[in-house]
Amino acid sequence: MASLAENRTFRAFLTLYIVMSVLILVLMDAIYYRYRKELMLSEHRLSMQLQSESYIPRLKKWIEEGEGKTFPIDLAYATALYGADSRSIATTLVQIPSVIRQGIRKEGKMVHFVIPLASYGIHGKYLVFETEDDGLWFKAFLQNSLLFGSAIFLLLIAVGFFLSKLFIRPMKEAVQLLDNFIKDTTHELNTPVSIIMNNVEMIDTDSLKESEKKKIKRISIAAGTISSIYDDLTYLVLNHDIAVKIETLDFSELLRERMEYFRERCEQKKLSVSYVIDDHVSIDMDKRSAIRLIDNLFSNAIKYNRMGGSIEAVLQNRLFSVRDSGIGIDKDKIDRIFERYLRLDDSVGGFGIGLNIVAMIAAEYGFKIEVDSTPRKGTKITVLWS
Repeated sequence: MASLAENRTFRAFLTLYIVMSVLILVLMDAIYYRYRKELMLSEHRLSMQLQSESYIPRLKKWIEEGEGKTFPIDLAYATALYGADSRSIATTLVQIPSVIRQGIRKEGKMVHFVIPLASYGIHGKYLVFETEDDGLWFKAFLQNSLLFGSAIFLLLIAVGFFLSKLFIRPMKEAVQLLDNFIKDTTHELNTPVSIIMNNVEMIDTDSLKESEKKKIKRISIAAGTISSIYDDLTYLVLNHDIAVKIETLDFSELLRERMEYFRERCEQKKLSVSYVIDDHVSIDMDKRSAIRLIDNLFSNAIKYNRMGGSIEAVLQNRLFSVRDSGIGIDKDKIDRIFERYLRLDDSVGGFGIGLNIVAMIAAEYGFKIEVDSTPRKGTKITVLWS
């Protein structure tokens, strides 16, 4: 199964690649549009230039004989004669050109070709040819852009998908390597963890000195921590191999038991623990999953809390929350706290799997998780179910 970080990296890379591909296609379209337009204008220029060779002698004769006579009409194009001041002398144009300057240009639906007449012995005057743009070149541009653009886009997407998979392969292999290591470690921890826990529980502390009791207490806390880590690792890597038994649990009683389990760890960090637990709150789920849900929320609240801080637990019908007075979480990082192996504070130990397990359990049972956090003030995580 792909991790959240892997999926996010894959989506980010693919999104960036698609955006870049679209920009490249837009640039290619712009270049192709300019090419089609210039090709259309070149064709009109050549045709108008050839037509001018037969029209200009007639125009020159009209000027020499006097402009009072009828302005010569060209059968192929609408024409106009302009002076050096860009004023119209005679015209049959449909649309007035915006500028009288040598060259061909498209203006609206019309194409204008301006020819200086000085080289023909007519100084200070310009001949303008006009024709309507039929738009066929633009239709061809749209058709080719859609056809070839779609093909190129699909090809780029396929290449991008392949590259993105190639890009995240090292991350995937690293995560798989870590998963395998944790799985192997979990198997190796089974026997020593059980021995440590059993022997610690068998020690009779009544006959021990106070200093020795404190040592045993520290060993008990450490053993409990190792046991909790072992349970998390087992749930994470072996969950699919363990049978799930859904039963109606007294969540209130289970929560009190787990709070007692964490009592020594809270005392070690001088944390004050308060709680509001409604009686006989029931829930249908696997007991092992329920314990992992409670333990990881409490463990997280202890781990990221300050010395002498506080923890508040609330259990009501269809709601369970744990609030701490710890380091808090920046708003832009809240969405990432449930990612596997993510630790927002490297100074705090752990594998970064606790909240990932909480998210896995919530997803499995359809629970909703809400996170309310303020940096340097604390975090509240609420689990809701229907």
